[in-house]
Amino acid sequence: MDATVTVAAVRDVGPDTVAIEFETPAAFEAEPGQFVKLSATIDGESYARFYTLSSPGVTDTFEVTVGIDPEEGGPFSHHLESLAAGDDIDLSGPFGNSYYDGDARVVVLAGGPGVGPAVGIAEAARADGNEAAVVYVDDAPAHEARLDALREEGASVVVTDDEADLADAVADALTSAEGEQVFVYGFAGFVEAATDAIEAAGGDADAAKVENFG
Repeated sequence: MDATVTVAAVRDVGPDTVAIEFETPAAFEAEPGQFVKLSATIDGESYARFYTLSSPGVTDTFEVTVGIDPEEGGPFSHHLESLAAGDDIDLSGPFGNSYYDGDARVVVLAGGPGVGPAVGIAEAARADGNEAAVVYVDDAPAHEARLDALREEGASVVVTDDEADLADAVADALTSAEGEQVFVYGFAGFVEAATDAIEAAGGDADAAKVENFG
């Protein structure tokens, strides 16, 4: 669907990272892990970017998480960072098939901005009484409060700033239990390392639900 959505809140959730909460337009539905396209015209130029939901579902509101590069971020990133409650922006979607679907156990491997869908999927799984594990690689972690809350609720959460730790963390997270679904979210280099780690741990990388951010 295409709609104009209103910002409900904007929160700092880590270094150069904001979570933007939108009021849900009529008939909009999306699952944790799907993504939407946000677009706007800035100084006469049209911009559009895709962002994965970071909320565990869609209620009266839903959320995306946006990383802002202070040195290389373009006009659209800075426009999103400047949004405040009551502002509007155009939205299309949702898109994507790499989403939580009531799986008995989720293992989410996240690099950088992949933490958004990671926390959303893990929270959705725990809310359903299902198991969740998150392996998150970033040298400046975001959503630490939500990750801590997931640990307290019984989820397995590993946060590291060294991709060399990925293989061991993935091996510990995978159980090959019936109903286990692996998700991978991140840029191309992380996706390659994560799928290699899945295979090295005896998992099936082809069965993973993967969203490559490019």
